[in-house]
Amino acid sequence: MSTADHTPSEPKKLALVTGASRGLGSALAEALAAAGWHVMAVARTVGALEELDDRIQAAGGSATLAPLDVTDADQMKHLASSIAARWGGVQLWAHCAVHAAPLTPAAHIDPKDMTKSIATNLAATATLLPLIEPLLRAGDGTALFFDDPRGGEKFFGAYGATKAAQMALVRSWQAENAKIGPRVLIDTPAPMPTATRARFFPGEDRAALTDCRIEAARIVAGL
Repeated sequence: MSTADHTPSEPKKLALVTGASRGLGSALAEALAAAGWHVMAVARTVGALEELDDRIQAAGGSATLAPLDVTDADQMKHLASSIAARWGGVQLWAHCAVHAAPLTPAAHIDPKDMTKSIATNLAATATLLPLIEPLLRAGDGTALFFDDPRGGEKFFGAYGATKAAQMALVRSWQAENAKIGPRVLIDTPAPMPTATRARFFPGEDRAALTDCRIEAARIVAGL
């Protein structure tokens, strides 16, 4: 499952970060590791995960890398079973994986872009909920999701619709578990200079945006 595994000798709280290779996911993984969590970092890009691991280790933290695709149900089942066998449960799941389809008029959305948006933004979340829920309950854990309310905006059809659908699913799960757990949190981060945003707003003054590390620090402090 992992290309690198630097599990601490003493037990730490386990944070699963899906979509950890870049942007907020990467910054959040680093911030959690710096705060004493052991991070299970999941993403497709091996090189980016290894660079993340180097930064975490350099700061004195620990991580396990899982170069997996969240849209592959079999890989996600393997991930969940591996976590259950090794750690028993998880104390935090931060879901940062997202697909940003190119902006285009709704009547001109490429079917391949829509299919990938549905697979990453909605179907993967639906696959992960029943797999991660038992791990969160075993670890008295918290699930953390990130909203980006673009539904109904011009040219955001594929991204806005699938992100809104993801949030509708998560809010149902949040309401269902309000009394029994796990705790489900939804955060709306400040605009950040991520690769996703660069695709949406090319030429934007990125100096005016909030650094991902600042947002990650705020989120971790809130936990």
